Amino acid sequence: MKIYETWENMQNMCQSEMQQRELWGKYYMDETEAYKKILGDKTFVLKGTVKEIADSLNLETVIFAPFADGINTSLEKELDTKALEEETEIEMTILPEKLYYNMLSAKAKWLYELKEWDGVLDKEKRLEITRVWRSDHQAVSNKTVGRNDPCPCGSGKKYKNCCGR
Repeated sequence: MKIYETWENMQNMCQSEMQQRELWGKYYMDETEAYKKILGDKTFVLKGTVKEIADSLNLETVIFAPFADGINTSLEKELDTKALEEETEIEMTILPEKLYYNMLSAKAKWLYELKEWDGVLDKEKRLEITRVWRSDHQAVSNKTVGRNDPCPCGSGKKYKNCCGR
C-alpha cells in the first residue's frame, strides 16, 4: 500500500473530533521538529529512499506522506506524493525562499516564526518575502465606477449624485 493511502486511511479511522485532533496534533509536532532539523542543519537536499529520509527527519513513514505533500510546492522538482512507497528513491531539493513564502500562504505561523530561519534567511530577506506575499494576496479591483452607474455604497443613487460629488 502506498504511504499516502495509509495516511488517508488513518484519517478516515478517526471517528471522533478528539481522535482527529490527536492525529493532527502529532503531525504538527513532528512536522515542526522536521523543519527545525532541516533549517538548523541547512540540509536542503534530501536524497534516498522515502524510509531513509523519513528516518533522518525522525518521522514515521506514514507521517512523511503529508509532510512531503506539504513541502512539495517548495521543491525544485515536485514529487508524485500519492505514489510514494517506503522503498521509493527520491531527491528533494528544497528552495528556502519558496518554502518561507509557502509557509506564509499556509498561515503556518508556528513554522515561519521558527528561530532556525535566522541561519537560513536573514530578517530583511524574510521581510521582503512577506511584503511580496502580501502584495500577491491583496485584493485589487480594476473596475471603475462611471458617473451614471449606481453608487457602490448601495444607496441606489447614481454615483454622480452620491459619493462622486
